[in-house]
Amino acid sequence: MAPFEREIVELLPRLRRFARALAGHVADADDLVQLTVERALTRRAQWIPGSRLDSWMMRIMKNAWIDETRSRSRKPTTAVGDDFVERIADPTVASQDMRVEAMAIRQAMARLPEEQRLAVALVLVEGLSYAEAAEVLEIPAGTLNSRLVRGRMALMSELSGQEA
Repeated sequence: MAPFEREIVELLPRLRRFARALAGHVADADDLVQLTVERALTRRAQWIPGSRLDSWMMRIMKNAWIDETRSRSRKPTTAVGDDFVERIADPTVASQDMRVEAMAIRQAMARLPEEQRLAVALVLVEGLSYAEAAEVLEIPAGTLNSRLVRGRMALMSELSGQEA
């Protein structure tokens, strides 16, 4: 397997998490990952070697999702998809308390406005820098920072049971 393809395979778990943050539904997320990989492979010549492949692919994914949502007539779903019960029941989650906490975080993330949810997903979950996340979302760094701050505040407020 060529290095480019190997790096894509290594990114699949991260791409799947970001796809779930975008799509909110497991099947849609899986389709989005597949479409993203397909577009990355067909547009390989557009990637600049030495640059961050993860940022480039997440930008492809975001743009693919925008294309998909524009072509749909149904309302977008929340980030808590059909696989939620399956994930919470995962035996790798050690305790009931951890499952309850995971459920609360997932539900709080689902209630964030999409712009805040994506900022939180890219920076806090996927570990992209502010500049990289801003590039993926195609927004100024200041706008990303504002969305991230509002998203963090909303999550902390909701998880601590306080009003925003």
